[in-house]
Amino acid sequence: MSSFSERLKHVQIVRKFIYALVGVVSYPGLVWMNKLKISGTEHIKDLPRRNVMFVSNHQTYFADVITFLHIFCAVKWRKQNKLGVPYYLLNPFTNVYYVAAEETMRATWISRLFTMAGAITVKRTWNPGGTEKRKGLDPSDTRKISRALENNWIITFPQGTTKPFAPGRKGTALIIKMAKPVVIPVVINGFWRAFDKKGLRFKKRGTLLTVRFKPPLEIDYEAPTEEILDQLMEAIEQSKPWMMKGAHHRAKLQG
Repeated sequence: MSSFSERLKHVQIVRKFIYALVGVVSYPGLVWMNKLKISGTEHIKDLPRRNVMFVSNHQTYFADVITFLHIFCAVKWRKQNKLGVPYYLLNPFTNVYYVAAEETMRATWISRLFTMAGAITVKRTWNPGGTEKRKGLDPSDTRKISRALENNWIITFPQGTTKPFAPGRKGTALIIKMAKPVVIPVVINGFWRAFDKKGLRFKKRGTLLTVRFKPPLEIDYEAPTEEILDQLMEAIEQSKPWMMKGAHHRAKLQG
């Protein structure tokens, strides 16, 4: 991303315009062509404007984040657990950034536009074959996220992939230890069924999309990184016990 584009990303009027544009285009797909069910916004309406991290499972590249941005804007306009008429796009909430893979955000002009809406781009920690190249985040990526937390909310996906029940990556837990943010777990579902992997094309209309915000986690910031990561993965329902529950549920349905 050019230095000019990087500077534009931090200009509020530019980001408000992009949020409004993306919001208008995406709203029908979330609300009219599918069914969006939101719960738990009472946990986010009184949060501080800085040093808050939303930790979520991940199902598409863009639809998940776009939905979060809609919800944050709606909550700013005092809506609870619904979007309603999207007049909130007239003055969207832009005090939020999201973590995304660098190569994904450089792939197309649409992804570059989304980058200017507030992406913090990081280097992938695995190669296209799926094997790890290193553990954790690059130190410069860690600093970028920590700096952004100083004055903003951050959305992050600790699995770094849309594959369900993939292991979490330690970088997220490390940043939590360093920055000591308020951490809000989020559990989403239905997006993988409704959209393609990028989250820009429909696969199945009339799908129930759910976004559930949980209460802030009680975190021991002095605990080992592995322990914090385990707490995150349990909270977003992507831990091994949750995977076994899913397998057991599928077996019952098939039986």
